[in-house]
Amino acid sequence: MATNDRQAREERARLRTYQARQQVHAGKKRRRTRDNVIASIALVIVLALAVGAQLFFFNGGPGSPEPASSATPTPTPEAADVPSPDLAEGRTWSGALTVNDIALGIELDGAAAPQAVSSTISLVQEGFYDGLSCHRLTKDSIWVLQCGDPNGDGSGGPGFSYGPIENAPADGVYPAGTVAMARQPLNADSQGSQFFIVYADTTLPADSAGGYTVIGHVTSGLDELRAGVTDAGPADGAPDGPPSVPVTITSFTVE
Repeated sequence: MATNDRQAREERARLRTYQARQQVHAGKKRRRTRDNVIASIALVIVLALAVGAQLFFFNGGPGSPEPASSATPTPTPEAADVPSPDLAEGRTWSGALTVNDIALGIELDGAAAPQAVSSTISLVQEGFYDGLSCHRLTKDSIWVLQCGDPNGDGSGGPGFSYGPIENAPADGVYPAGTVAMARQPLNADSQGSQFFIVYADTTLPADSAGGYTVIGHVTSGLDELRAGVTDAGPADGAPDGPPSVPVTITSFTVE
């Protein structure tokens, strides 16, 4: 009888030990499943942020390091008329853009981007750009100096906006010296006065609205711009923000 009781107790002990091991195993399995789910979610978030950062780069209003508020305001009934695309005359325009007394030779392609070039020519001829700042500088894979906002923070424009996107590179590659128009994300009709100068080869992903209108390129002075402005990077060592060296457009002419 005593032997049977001892065996029963041993069997119950073995059963409790087995059940405890099973509970521990199940707990570990649940934790692994939970950890895998968390890791997967974290990876998706990281990838989304990486892609979003690139899209934001030039879409999100290049202003708040959003090319930062490169946004132009939505036109109202009182807004200025958009210049006729005929103004570009379907030809190449030569000009000079001077920032901080650094003279940049510029060519604008009126045949490839008639609406954007016509708008730019019109603003240049009325002296719109004189005295405006270049409010945004980026580095680390996207190498751009953004200018042309009368508010100086990426939120302003000329009182009108326009589209569509013209002459955007199909491969998303913007070579050093490219001059292109900034716009809001997902909005091809939000181009205004803000433009950006690519100071090193840059790839900018398109969004559902497309890429960025290339209006022309810098023909001279890019090395001087790098040495005098862009090499210093954005303020406070950030990858995107106001230039460490304040930048002002002292003159802009075309002919």
